[in-house]
Parts: sequence; structure tokens; C-alpha cells
Amino acid sequence: MKQHLPYLEYKTLALLLCLAVVLPACGQPSATKKNKPAMTTPAFSGKTDTATFANGCFWCTEAIFEELDGVISAVSGYTGGATKNPTYKEVCSGSTGHAECIQITYDPQRISFDELLEVFWKTHDPTTLNRQGNDVGTQYRSGIFYHNEEQRQKAEAYKTALDHSGAWNDPIVTEISPFTVFYSAEDYHQQYMEQNGNSNPYCQFVIQPKLDKFRKVFADRLRKN
Repeated sequence: MKQHLPYLEYKTLALLLCLAVVLPACGQPSATKKNKPAMTTPAFSGKTDTATFANGCFWCTEAIFEELDGVISAVSGYTGGATKNPTYKEVCSGSTGHAECIQITYDPQRISFDELLEVFWKTHDPTTLNRQGNDVGTQYRSGIFYHNEEQRQKAEAYKTALDHSGAWNDPIVTEISPFTVFYSAEDYHQQYMEQNGNSNPYCQFVIQPKLDKFRKVFADRLRKN
């Protein structure tokens, strides 16, 4: 069952987390079609950078990151494992080593990696090993898959600072690993909230409340259009 933890406020940052609502899984592992190659980045006039985060069900994380000003695309997919071209069903089995993740293409002139990290830390619980709420398994682990040395250093520094701040009673278990490969998830996972927000109970009772709280905290970071 898909479930997300409540938003928490901690000493140095007002940490947002998912509501603890017990609902059916965010997707049915019935797809057997192998994935297409990773989606291409939309045309953009300036320089772009890439960030890859794993922080629970990608329906939720995609819906959040794609609303940030400066984010060009947020694609749901899989990373961190050994299986080539995994399907959702295979990832859900926990046998592939992959995590559900979001691959973010962004304009560094409009949003920085530091700001993306802030959103990452504030929208999930990084202290639960291989778990977000009732979503249990290595595919739901917390992870930052860095694309360069600067990203690694910033992720490590942020993690250390949060641990020392006493933000949580338990230590942060977020994986910080070099990026290797990204496989885009099946088409029906992409823009899931946008496509199913009015019909799927999970979207209405889990993702929408999370989005509402996210929008209040990050009102000054949202895209204007």
C-alpha cells in the first residue's frame, strides 16, 4: 500500500513530508512492456543541468518538482540498479536494485542545485531505510545520484548539516552515489497527477494534500505560468 508520512517541522528547516493516508498502491505492477530510452530533454535556449533524486513514489515527486520555476522537465524512472531496461513490475519486485526516481532537467540560472536539494530534503523522510510510509523495499529508498563532484560535495555537506542539527531523532540514511544510468518509466507513469488527478483516489487524497502544502511553503519558487 502506498502511504506517505506527515509533513514535519524541524529546528533548522520546516520539513514537509507526505500525509499518512492508507490507500492502494500508486501503480499496479502489471506492465510487461520494456521501457523506451530515457525521454529527451525539451529544447531550451540556455544552459541546462541534471539532477537525479529518489525519495519515494515518483508520482508524488514528479508532481512537485515539475512545478518549480526553472525546472524544464521531471521524468519518472528508475536508477541505481543493475537490471537493464527494467519494467515497473520488475522494479516493484525489489530484485533489480533500482529505485523509483525523478530525473530533473533544470536551468541553473533560474534554480540552483542547492534549491533542488532543499525541496528534496523537505518532501520526504530521509531517516527510514528502504521505506517511505507504508511503501517498503529498496525501490523506495532515499537517494541522491550525483552527476558531478560539485553535486556530491553539496549533497554530503547538506546531509551532514542536517544530521548535526538534530532535525530528526534518527540518523539520515539517504544514499549519495554517483549517477550511472537512468531508465524512464512506462508512459502511463509520466505526468500521472496531471493525467489522473481528478479520477484516482490516491491522487486526490495523498498527492493533492502534499502539493497544497508544498505550494504554500515554496510559493516564491513556483513557475509563474
